[in-house]
Amino acid sequence: MAASETWSLRPGQTLQHRQWDSEFVLYNDLSGDTHLLGDAAIVLLQALRTGPATRAALAAVLENEFEADAGDDKLDFAAEADSLLDHMKRLFLVDRSAC
Repeated sequence: MAASETWSLRPGQTLQHRQWDSEFVLYNDLSGDTHLLGDAAIVLLQALRTGPATRAALAAVLENEFEADAGDDKLDFAAEADSLLDHMKRLFLVDRSAC
């Protein structure tokens, strides 16, 4: 992924969701579908609620939120952000754009 790319919520998403433990059911306002997402995906979507962000900024959000949970395991937050963003793009929740 290019460093100059930014991610944003698709216009019209309200991020209506319900939580059970670390799983969330999210309603997609654009498609009418519901999606089962993990807590990391919701963290990224909430971060994008404030406006577009770069991949690096979103990876930092994940690291800040989950670093303590990782313990001795060194998670690759950038790879996790990439995977989640690509998945949510396929679900029509987010968009990627070049700066």
